Amino acid sequence: MLLAAALWGTTGTAQALAPAGAQPAVIGSLRLAIGGLGLLGFAALRGTLRSGSRWPIAITLVAAVSMAAYQLAFFAGVAKTGVAVGTVVGIGSSPILAGLISFLVLGERPGKVWGMATLLAVLGCALLIGSGGSIQVDLLGITLALGAGLAYAIFTVVSKQLLAEHHPEAVMAVVMCLGAIFLVPFLVAEDISWLGQTRGLLVALHLGLVTVAVAYTLFGRGLQLVPVATAATLTLAEPLTASSLGVFLLGEKLSQPALTGILLIFAGLALLSLQGKAKLDASRGRTPPKDIQFRH
Repeated sequence: MLLAAALWGTTGTAQALAPAGAQPAVIGSLRLAIGGLGLLGFAALRGTLRSGSRWPIAITLVAAVSMAAYQLAFFAGVAKTGVAVGTVVGIGSSPILAGLISFLVLGERPGKVWGMATLLAVLGCALLIGSGGSIQVDLLGITLALGAGLAYAIFTVVSKQLLAEHHPEAVMAVVMCLGAIFLVPFLVAEDISWLGQTRGLLVALHLGLVTVAVAYTLFGRGLQLVPVATAATLTLAEPLTASSLGVFLLGEKLSQPALTGILLIFAGLALLSLQGKAKLDASRGRTPPKDIQFRH
């Protein structure tokens, strides 16, 4: 899960290197299309598409629609209300909504440790992203960002259900390809001539193959092993990676609030790691530390 989030964290840097004229909605659509085809080819080569189990049409469509909706709502929300607010609301609301939905749909009870870890990580994201520029609040932008968080939470929950009967590579390949089909109109209506440039093609391939094909393969495998709420919280490592790339590759400097945000994110992820270790120890017949409690 953390490796997947780290790869997602390269998205912003890659978009910054895209040629002029590359619209966010087009980039999101291309990302899903290239990544979906890459996943489909990989799953076909490994033979994981032939699971023998029937694909539940309703759940599969919900997963695909929610992934497509996330692409559109997130980019539109960021454009309306700014990167800082849009990213914090979109990414930060997803773990909270995923925890609520997984409790209602799957009966998973995240517990107090998850709640504390999520709170620390969300606060860390707010400090990390909010320290980078001016704050702009737009009601429509906030609504779109919340919609993106809800869409991603739904995608995570329904993907968990699909993983019970199908291989992770097959699930992500089918969902991403279907989601890309819903976004085809954006590729037809907008100018994609910048793909003819070497830099534009490399950016598109990186976003599709690395941040979708590879990252969502890792995400699917991780989602088999951890609860939905925990998976959503672990993805908050994404802005941590993005800020690190900004420092080391783009020469950006971190302010004191940003450094504090990084520490808070680390603290939240560490709490989840300790909880996972406690569960592993319990499964092996060991007694977890008294200060680490979890619910089955």
